[in-house]
Amino acid sequence: MNLRNASLACVAALGGVLLAGCGTPKKTASAPTKATGSACTPAKLHTHTPGVLTVATDSPAYPPYFEHNNPKNGEGLESAVAYAVAKKLGYARDKVRWVVEPFDSSYAPGPKSFDFDINEISITPARAKVVTFSVPYYTNPQGILVNGSSPLAHAKSLAAFKHAKIGVQIGTTALPAVQAGIKPTQQPDVFNTSNDVVNAFKIKTVNAIVTDLATTFELTSEVKGSTIAGQFSAAGGDRWGLLMQKGAPIAGCVNRAVSELRASGTLAALSKRWIASAAKVPVLH
Repeated sequence: MNLRNASLACVAALGGVLLAGCGTPKKTASAPTKATGSACTPAKLHTHTPGVLTVATDSPAYPPYFEHNNPKNGEGLESAVAYAVAKKLGYARDKVRWVVEPFDSSYAPGPKSFDFDINEISITPARAKVVTFSVPYYTNPQGILVNGSSPLAHAKSLAAFKHAKIGVQIGTTALPAVQAGIKPTQQPDVFNTSNDVVNAFKIKTVNAIVTDLATTFELTSEVKGSTIAGQFSAAGGDRWGLLMQKGAPIAGCVNRAVSELRASGTLAALSKRWIASAAKVPVLH
């Protein structure tokens, strides 16, 4: 998640806007783009296991990115994107191997036991120093979850949250987004897991949760009486990329595959299929 695992954004109304942002990634965030089609085949790609594409994500894997906690079934936005990339690279479904990689460990420096990780991982300059990201496959703003009966539910600007007690999950881009966008008068509460954030909200230890908008939509169905007060752009980075080991030899080919999927409209179609509409959520400044 960016409260990480659960969620929404990028649809017909927003798809053009969000995915257009994917088309102009910052140089610090993207992998090498030069890769010829002849080099991007299973026979020539230097993968973790020869002839196999190893893909990582966290466990449990939540909807709408994965369905039924089963990345192998091809259901959910990120499972579908992973298989679409694999197909572009020439890997049949039975040649895609899924492994578990905790979210907080994925962007740590050092060797990786996978070819790429797909797990709502925001591309940031700090992370891009120690890992390699593909061009973005998805772009997502931040959302603010509040109790539907709270005055915050009718906020007209980010200033309304300056005195709120805000909860975020550690390791996500929510904290820098809150600090830069809302500038709260009290330090947000930072929790180890998404469940911890939700539980704090339920017992009213915090009265607002900030996470990626996609996750916020999922939480409205999980947390009774909650609503989304609004969305805002994340200063910390809200573009999601496939994460690879720094300098991974397959980076150029993965980049090529993602770019082709975006150009063909496949990424927009997958977003529309698996992610609910964010068109009615007010944008707060």
